[in-house]
Amino acid sequence: MTERTLAVVSAGLSQPSSTRLLADKLATATVARLADEGITTKVVTYELRDYAQDIMNNMLTGFANPRLEEMIEAVTSADGLIAVTPIFTTSYSGLFKTFFDVIDNRSLTDQPVLIGATAGTPRHSLALDYALRPMFTYLHAVVVPTSVFAASEDWGTGDGGRVDSRVQTLPARIERAAGELSALVVRSDRSTRVRDPFELPADFNPAGMFPPR
Repeated sequence: MTERTLAVVSAGLSQPSSTRLLADKLATATVARLADEGITTKVVTYELRDYAQDIMNNMLTGFANPRLEEMIEAVTSADGLIAVTPIFTTSYSGLFKTFFDVIDNRSLTDQPVLIGATAGTPRHSLALDYALRPMFTYLHAVVVPTSVFAASEDWGTGDGGRVDSRVQTLPARIERAAGELSALVVRSDRSTRVRDPFELPADFNPAGMFPPR
């Protein structure tokens, strides 16, 4: 049976956390979709709050300690990534942004990513499109079309949905996004790709050593 690896990054600060809850629901739905395709999934989940000091030390020194380095390797080599953040002051949390600042800006190239966010009010949902999506686009990741936002009221009913019939319920949005992510993960070979630790980037050309052809 084919296996894929799915990395889940949650930037929730509290315990329990609605951000972690949303991340888990997205992961569960994606795993189910992959199982329908005959694919088993290894899920690795990281709560950034547990790595906050490691991330800040990396930001200050430029080096990741072994614990953080192991996490970064797991996230960047996964066949798919689910990244969920709480929204503070109309944007992603500082901890969420700092983590993606310390990883190599080429390490997520072509990686399928599903983005999600949580906040107290639906008014912050636009942050997914004007903050998170541009950041992952800059990192050359492949962000699935459907992003998932959960406000406090989305958790308040039995089906996790809003009373406004014009808005998809939270479970429907989760299922749609999971389907889009799983379709990309099926075709990924990131977790099985052999990496050369001494490989240089394709555009490496120190001081113009090699003239253009």
